[in-house]
Amino acid sequence: MIELKNISKSFGERTIIEDISASMIAGKCNLIIGTSGSGKTVLTKCMVGLFKPEIGQILFNGKDMLLMDNNERKELRQQIGMLFQGTALFDSMTVEENVLFPLHMFTNWTLAEKKKRVDEVLARVNLVDAHKKYPSEISGGMKKRVGIARAIVLNPKYLFCDEPNSGLDPQTSMVIDKLIQEITAEFNITTIVVTHDMNSVMEIGEHIIYLHQGKKQWEGTNQDIIYSKDDLLNKFIFASSFLQDAKQMRMLEDEQAKK
Repeated sequence: MIELKNISKSFGERTIIEDISASMIAGKCNLIIGTSGSGKTVLTKCMVGLFKPEIGQILFNGKDMLLMDNNERKELRQQIGMLFQGTALFDSMTVEENVLFPLHMFTNWTLAEKKKRVDEVLARVNLVDAHKKYPSEISGGMKKRVGIARAIVLNPKYLFCDEPNSGLDPQTSMVIDKLIQEITAEFNITTIVVTHDMNSVMEIGEHIIYLHQGKKQWEGTNQDIIYSKDDLLNKFIFASSFLQDAKQMRMLEDEQAKK
């Protein structure tokens, strides 16, 4: 579990996030949502150690990351997997070489051990025949799956995903969502997903934090959203008539089920 306690971060005189307290639950898909400029990315970068907040605590299993020494921080970073918005694959490397990269960086395993682990994670994301292909030779959805394989190759305790469905069609987005959800539960990972995809919110949002103008406006599950009375959250989530209709339909189904 990751606990945030009264986190604030400013750049110059501009406060980006202010007094945010929240928990990221292990074994669950924790989503951070909000409009552009609401502080989602800054909050996430604080959690992975790229930014240091002026105030607050960031606790990984009870230990404050901000008070860790260099060795403790290095050990923690090896427990964090990252799936970047643009996948951030190395174009000059094959799929296999991209996934091997963290193992070369952080382990002393033999090459045979490393390749065995690469085989395992590529199989887990359904890419058994893509080892020798280059990023330019595979689809956007496959690139995302390679990114996931690379993110979990070190068997992380924490997985951060930045807009994992960016640039994908709806069907492929559903595949990526399901894969992230399955891996989270299977390996009991604390997964944090930054997303604008409302389908992801409704399908895999087991725990959701909604930021508005740098502050935590709302926290709950995708089921809680259906009955939310928070006007700002409702305007953000149900901006389209389709999603508003979906909310009304689900509420009606729930009422009928109670009868």
